[in-house]
Amino acid sequence: MPAINQAIWRARLAAFAEAPANTSLRGILRGLEKESLRITPAGNLAQTDHPLGLGSALKHPHITTDYSEALLEFITEPFDTIPALLNQLNDIHRFTFQELAKNNERLWPASMPSHLPADDEIPVARYGTSNSGTMKTIYRVGLGHRYGRSMQTIAGVHYNFSLPDDFWRELQQQEGDTQDLQAFKTQRYFALIRNFRRYFWLLVYLFGAAPAVSNNFVAGRKHRLQPFGDDTQHLPFATSLRMGDLGYQSDAQQSLFVCYNNVSSYLRTLCGAITQPHPAYETIGVKDEQGHYKQLNTSLLQIENEFYSSIRPKRTTQSGETALQALRLRGVEYIEVRCVDLNPYEPLGVSADQLRVIDAFLLYCLLSDSPETPEDEYAEWQENQKRIVYFGRDPQLKLLRDGEEVSFVDWAKEILDSSLACSQLLDQSMGGEDYAKAVNAQYAKLSNPELTPSARVLADMKAKGVSFFEHTLALADAHRQHFADQPLAADALEKCKALASQSLQEQRELEHSSQIPFDVYLRQYYQQYQSCSCAGNAAPEKIPV
Repeated sequence: MPAINQAIWRARLAAFAEAPANTSLRGILRGLEKESLRITPAGNLAQTDHPLGLGSALKHPHITTDYSEALLEFITEPFDTIPALLNQLNDIHRFTFQELAKNNERLWPASMPSHLPADDEIPVARYGTSNSGTMKTIYRVGLGHRYGRSMQTIAGVHYNFSLPDDFWRELQQQEGDTQDLQAFKTQRYFALIRNFRRYFWLLVYLFGAAPAVSNNFVAGRKHRLQPFGDDTQHLPFATSLRMGDLGYQSDAQQSLFVCYNNVSSYLRTLCGAITQPHPAYETIGVKDEQGHYKQLNTSLLQIENEFYSSIRPKRTTQSGETALQALRLRGVEYIEVRCVDLNPYEPLGVSADQLRVIDAFLLYCLLSDSPETPEDEYAEWQENQKRIVYFGRDPQLKLLRDGEEVSFVDWAKEILDSSLACSQLLDQSMGGEDYAKAVNAQYAKLSNPELTPSARVLADMKAKGVSFFEHTLALADAHRQHFADQPLAADALEKCKALASQSLQEQRELEHSSQIPFDVYLRQYYQQYQSCSCAGNAAPEKIPV
């Protein structure tokens, strides 16, 4: 990756320091998807159904489940300020904890899971009997066959980020670009994604908080971890084991080269992985002898979500529409950052300053040069990710840059310097100094790795003489008390209950409506990938739901 073109970089910074270009940054929208496991007071995985009081996991707009029935996922609306975003996330937590208290359950605050039962005792998420709900469940059953169900208990934070049309018009005018605005946005979002994948190792270093796991998570699996006491495995310089080969990685996916040079190449490579059979998954088969589905298909990917990328281009989907079809027809609407661990020390799993740093980093990725990517650079991204995951806090760490090994600290400082310049643009547009303060605070982590969350986790375990499990369970108890001390007011609680009740009613109505046979539904759903794989422009066949 060549050095930044300083002339272009300075010109873009100067342009967005001027009104009205700078003012357009006020329209940035952010949303959060935060996952957490439900656990018992003893720290065991909850075996109970998704709490009825939380509503329908299929239809509730803010509270659902992800892979396991015990893995809650909280989804915020998009907001144009970080405080408003975290306020809604806080309210969702307060309501959830009030409901969980009825079964004396709480939330596990770390990305790597608590003590787990046998693999076949980990409950797969269930979404009812509708076609869409059935498909969601079968997808997760398939993940269990492919990766094991313990993989379905790993949690994280996903950060959704979009810039307003005013910003895009300003940038397009500066660059003298004359194409359709949506085409320009899609092109530049993919440029942002390429740079993000070049540099996101810095976010893993700064905010990774998963340097250790309980013994039973790796029992019977090959791994490179070392014992930490009697019930913990770790690596001394690890940052985020979730982002390594203990997370949603596989040898099969490692061989998949997904091209981010443009939307057409992205669609072709991913759709190809969804439509071409994969020998190992053909062995599993689609259905068992009784005709029950074991997975959705036998391809390398069942659907695009199975490809675990650190970032995704996204477009809001219509009913029955695939994510890739939505991208093909309407272009990129926002990006989803997926490399963020839960911060076990934060009751919400994430802090305002952390989101400010990510905002500034994303703006840097967008405004700096982003050449198209050959396959050999893609291999460098993968290698740098592994080095940061397993050895990120090693003071002598080197990363690969354009085929050469370079100092991690020097390169990280270079990226932080550029992110700081972007944080100043954000402060100028919104007032105050919060963004610059948040970015400036990260420099200390480069000179002192012990300030990182991953180092703090290991240091606290060592100081207290406790295991990863014991350390995290104590934090879970503290978070439970934190939310117990701030229950929702009566009117807010009633609104939350009404929303949950409404979602249950919507699921009932869907399940009692006329639906086509599931096999037909699934076949029609997959027809959309055929048009994506050749990046055509034909309108999709309408999918009944």
